[in-house]
Amino acid sequence: MLEDIKAGIEKLVSAYEAEKETSRALNEELRQAKAQNENYRKQITELEKKIDNLKLSEAFIGTSGNGEAARERIDRMIREIDKCISLMEG
Repeated sequence: MLEDIKAGIEKLVSAYEAEKETSRALNEELRQAKAQNENYRKQITELEKKIDNLKLSEAFIGTSGNGEAARERIDRMIREIDKCISLMEG
């Protein structure tokens, strides 16, 4: 009878150790998945910014017909904004 109890305890300890290792492995897998998820979120944010920039560039290029005219228009707008800011400060 005592031997049976001892064998049962050993089985329980063995099962506990196996579950403990499984839990550790799953926690590590979860940590890696969360890190990968965060990396994907950052990539999505960067790609969305690039898309917005491309849309803006295309909007200027599409109305003018070429990139040089669009650049000139943007430069002119920036100069006008700078002039407005300097007028507001002064």
